[in-house]
Amino acid sequence: MRTGISITLADADRRRLEGIATDRNTPQKHVWRCRIVLLTAEGFGTNAIMAATGTAKTTVWRWQERFTAEGVDGLLRDKTRPPGKPPVPDERAAKVVAMTLKPPPHEATHWTARAMANAAGLAVSTVQGIWKAHGLAPHRWRSFKLSNDPAFVEKLHAIVGLYVAPPAHAVVLSLDEKSQIQALDRTQPGLPLKKGRDATMTHDYKRNGTTTLFAALNVLTGEVFGLDMQRHRHQEFVRFLNALEREIPAGKVVHVILDTYAAHKHAKVRAWLARHPRWSFHFTPTSGSWLDAVEGFFAKLTRRRLKHGVFRSVVDLQAAINRFVAEHNDSPKPFIWRADPDAIIAARSRGFQAFESIH
Repeated sequence: MRTGISITLADADRRRLEGIATDRNTPQKHVWRCRIVLLTAEGFGTNAIMAATGTAKTTVWRWQERFTAEGVDGLLRDKTRPPGKPPVPDERAAKVVAMTLKPPPHEATHWTARAMANAAGLAVSTVQGIWKAHGLAPHRWRSFKLSNDPAFVEKLHAIVGLYVAPPAHAVVLSLDEKSQIQALDRTQPGLPLKKGRDATMTHDYKRNGTTTLFAALNVLTGEVFGLDMQRHRHQEFVRFLNALEREIPAGKVVHVILDTYAAHKHAKVRAWLARHPRWSFHFTPTSGSWLDAVEGFFAKLTRRRLKHGVFRSVVDLQAAINRFVAEHNDSPKPFIWRADPDAIIAARSRGFQAFESIH
């Protein structure tokens, strides 16, 4: 059984302890350590000190002994403790990293933390820590596509030039079609959003037909001209061009940026261009449809109106699309190209260099 302990404080120690205990910026653990010593010096017993500081008996004894042995400085310093488990040696961590960078020997597309733990003889949490320290995430993938178009650089500069410095007295259009937009209806009604609960939607759906949106983005004004059609053949494309021809003021030269979809290069489309000499087509590089500015409008349409929409018919779907286009045109913003074409070309070159070094 522990016997009583007494502490006699020098004036300097008392002033320092009181200053630490009353300073509002002092960590709380230092405050109650100092109070334990001050109360002990005033003659309070262990039970009274426990009640006053809200600490346990062993805690009171520990800091009384620490002050007796090391003074005030001892109260402000925590003793270091060895880790419960020794850290993983660097050689073993390097082996885990090397294994992660290679395909797993078993039938799987990538390493999981549990599979690596079994293969390396480590805990799952240890493997996860090694992966985090080395910036590895085997379960994540990024999609890509490098253009093999031999005229990639020339087409890139031509299209970016139209975005950055469009010709005077001309209309620059970014044109494409979003095909096979499905009118999906849910099998059961969902619940609305409320505090503490997300909105709900059934995982299954009913197909009520499809539509195709032909859209042309005016780069200078940001306005979108859209037309819904059932299919996306060259016949529908020519009909869309005729509709645009009627909307664009006479005397304006028209530059159209579009991808290399087969309907855009059909013989009847070329014949239409021959009959309308003020029109010029500028095709994006192969696998480079991301250069088409209207793709950004399609992405916004998908996120904000189509992805979680409920449409009971194609007519309902088309009406929703037309309303979205009208709302967009109420406050359009000019399209501004910000990417450096030289940086794009350099990134493409690095991609091909990586191909050559690996494959």
